[in-house]
Formats: sequence, C-alpha cells, structure tokens
Amino acid sequence: MSAGNRIYLRRPADAEPLLEAFRRLPAAVVADCMSRLPALSAEISLKTAPRQTIMCGLAVTVKARSGDNLMLHKALDMAGRNDVIILSNEGDRSQSLMGEVMATYARQRGMEGIVLDGPVRDIEGLSRMDFPIYAAGHTPGGPFKDGPGEINVPIACGKIHVSPGDIVLGDADGVIVIPRQDAARILEAAQAYLIVDEHNFELAKTGALERSWLDETLRTKQVEIIDDVFR
Repeated sequence: MSAGNRIYLRRPADAEPLLEAFRRLPAAVVADCMSRLPALSAEISLKTAPRQTIMCGLAVTVKARSGDNLMLHKALDMAGRNDVIILSNEGDRSQSLMGEVMATYARQRGMEGIVLDGPVRDIEGLSRMDFPIYAAGHTPGGPFKDGPGEINVPIACGKIHVSPGDIVLGDADGVIVIPRQDAARILEAAQAYLIVDEHNFELAKTGALERSWLDETLRTKQVEIIDDVFR
C-alpha cells in the first residue's frame, strides 16, 4: 500500500441517519455546542448561490498536492447522494482546483456539495449555480492533473481535522465539521440550544434580553471601570 498515493473506496457511514436532523440547524448553533471550535477558516466561503441554504453530508476526504486536482476528479466519480467532497490542498492559493465544467458534473451526480481549501475559477458562472461550493478565493490559473494524492484518509481542511465519514455542515456563514463519533450527542445539544437561541432572538427584538452576565464577567475578570475620560 502506497501511503500518499492511494484511494479507499469505502468510508464509515454510521452518521448518515443523523443528516436530516442536522439539515434543520444553523452551522453557528451547532458550532456553539462544540466549544466554538469546529469552524473552517473564514477564508473558505460560499462561491455559489444554492436555493437550499444548508449543505449537510458525510465527508469524502481528498488530500491533494498543491495545485493538483487529479484526486478531486476521482472523488467526483465516487461521491453521490448525502456526500460532501472536502479537499486539503496544502494551503496552496496559486492554482484553481475546479471550474464551471467540473461543478456542473458534480451537481448532476447528486452530491450535497464541495469544500475546497484552495481557489476555484469561472467565478461568474459559479456565482449563479444552484449547488454549494465553498472555496478559498478564485483565480484564472488552472490545476495540474499529475497527483499524487489520497481519498478517504484523514485530512486538515481550513485548519480543522476531518476524517472520512464525518458530518460536514455548511450555510451562508461557512462550514463546520462534526466528528461522526460525537454526532448524536452534538445533535441533541444543538437541538436544545436552538430553542434557547430563538427565544433570545425574540427577547432581543423587544430589548428584554438578559444582560446581567456581562457586568458579572467583567468583575470576575477584574476589569477596572473608571468613571472619567482618558488623560
């Protein structure tokens, strides 16, 4: 087996029954129930205009060499319903990894979406496409197709660890990764937190939102409050 140049055709799918419930939750609410640490870098943002604002699926992970999309092409042929392709690109920003043709092919495959830790191109066409694609910018420079690379192995995308079969949840705010082994517990916590969050939103509209925690926190942190102007 050649580490760094291999493809696993299978990945865990035990979190799949939870996808429909996660699709009803904003990424921010779920992130708050994960100690606010599961979000990919803000550099990776939505480049298309999907009618469905929430993308949710199981991770098909891709580890690509800088500026190379050979393994991404293979992943497109492997992924389907309830799948999200999520790709590590060694932080490279010099070459786009896909454009409108590949995105159109991906859309007709029925997958949930694509997350790239690298740029795309054909941004004018992609910006009108009804299919979720998240990427780190755009450039006209095209990719190589030489490899090596890997599919369905652990990767780091947007500074977040992703294992094959993890849940990838994205909306207009960005993308988070939910470890599959913790998904059921996180779902339960997020569903409860959503009720609290929606209640606080209603209180905020009337000015009745509880704010006593703020001064208490400042006292705990020993912040000095000075009733004077700075001199």
